[in-house]
Amino acid sequence: MTDLFEPSTAQRHAALPPSRGRSAASKRAARKRRRKRQRRTAFILVLLLGILGVGGYYLIDRLGGTLAGFDFSFDSAPEDYPGPGEDPVQIEIPDGATGATMGQVLADAGVVASVGAFTDAFETTPGAAGIQPGTYELSTRMSAAGAVQALVANEKVETNVTIPEGYTVDQIIDKIASVTPITRKELEAALDKPKKIGLPGQADGNAEGWLFPKTYTVQPDDDAVDLLSTMVDQTTAELDNLDVPSEDRQDVLIKASIVEKEAPEGYRGEVARVIENRLDRDSPLGMDAVDAYGRGKPASEITVSEFNDADFPYASRQRVGLPPTAISNPGAASVEAVVDPPQGDWIWYVTVNLDTGETKFTDSYSEFEQFKAEYQAWQSENG
Repeated sequence: MTDLFEPSTAQRHAALPPSRGRSAASKRAARKRRRKRQRRTAFILVLLLGILGVGGYYLIDRLGGTLAGFDFSFDSAPEDYPGPGEDPVQIEIPDGATGATMGQVLADAGVVASVGAFTDAFETTPGAAGIQPGTYELSTRMSAAGAVQALVANEKVETNVTIPEGYTVDQIIDKIASVTPITRKELEAALDKPKKIGLPGQADGNAEGWLFPKTYTVQPDDDAVDLLSTMVDQTTAELDNLDVPSEDRQDVLIKASIVEKEAPEGYRGEVARVIENRLDRDSPLGMDAVDAYGRGKPASEITVSEFNDADFPYASRQRVGLPPTAISNPGAASVEAVVDPPQGDWIWYVTVNLDTGETKFTDSYSEFEQFKAEYQAWQSENG
């Protein structure tokens, strides 16, 4: 598990001194590509000269090209600024951006003269593959090499990190560590100090359910405690807006976390009502998402004996009541569904069409069996 805490390969390479061998080889490759383009264009232009005759020669001469060396101006090295730069400008590098994508962003903002110059510099600069998403302060009219080096230095103004609804704490800290300078080790250390990040006592030291999913802006001097505290504060604010009493908040988040994982889109309220009805009847919740969270694997991989293990705290088919913790970090819609679910006597539900998400609810076990047969028919037809 420790390998999850290590920097990525690209990040390790970025921290190493430049390798002259690799750099020289990359430069030779780039020069070779440019020469190939020049020879191809020269060949085309020679053919054009044969067609155009003296007029074509005159046109090329006026454009600044030469015939003897086949160095035509319209296939020279990509346009580049001499640098070092002029006016400051903030640039957003998106998540998953390639060198060409970055070049286009910078060219559109007037930072570099051309995408081609940037991609050539990107290909020959050690550590360029480790450039991280985020907001950087650069300058207009920089040289392409200077722009790449500035991005490699990773001195971001800020970074945006988006936490999807339904992520677990483990998934959240992986996501944060992958797009911000904050490491997984630092995040885990902060989670081990629940009071410092603002977790209330009823959370019992476990942040699951309390890290609100949304997009957060991380400033360069923000640390793990700052970010996690902001996420907990956001959850508290959402509960405040819904007038959830402090003594009920942990249970509300546990229920909402189950709704987040179990409910198809458009059926959050109905699933929330099923949870309440089963609790009122002192029936086991019987929701596979709970077992899957506890076992740390998909429900399809859980054995019958594991489902039936009444000693396991997340055995939702055997144990009555809520699981000991939330099973995800729910969004506002799931929390609202739990706080104000629709009226209904439903005890069972089946999603009968996985393509459309159509889900049917009932308080009749025989009707539930019919819904199951309907789903099985759909499954046999659709694989």
